[in-house]
Amino acid sequence: MNHDTFFLYLFVMAGSTYLIRAIPFVLVKKKIENVYIRSFLIYIPYAVLTAMTIPAILYATDSIWSAGVGLIAAIVMALFGFGLLPVAVVACLAVYLTGLVVQ
Repeated sequence: MNHDTFFLYLFVMAGSTYLIRAIPFVLVKKKIENVYIRSFLIYIPYAVLTAMTIPAILYATDSIWSAGVGLIAAIVMALFGFGLLPVAVVACLAVYLTGLVVQ
């Protein structure tokens, strides 16, 4: 890829990202009072993060089984209120140990 094409792609991507963030500020002048719209907007980041993370988790290993076991271990640890580091460590250990058994 040459420099001209790269910078064209970079500016288009930067412009579209900026517009996605700037248009709501321009169009919505006052505070959103509707409870349903506010609750919808509150949950959007969690839904997008989940939609991006779950497929990445399931295809990060050679075996879907070890990825599934790691995901389940992480969910269980998170439901019991553990922090990010213990959840990540236990999930990694679960994936590693399942990978040893599956292979």
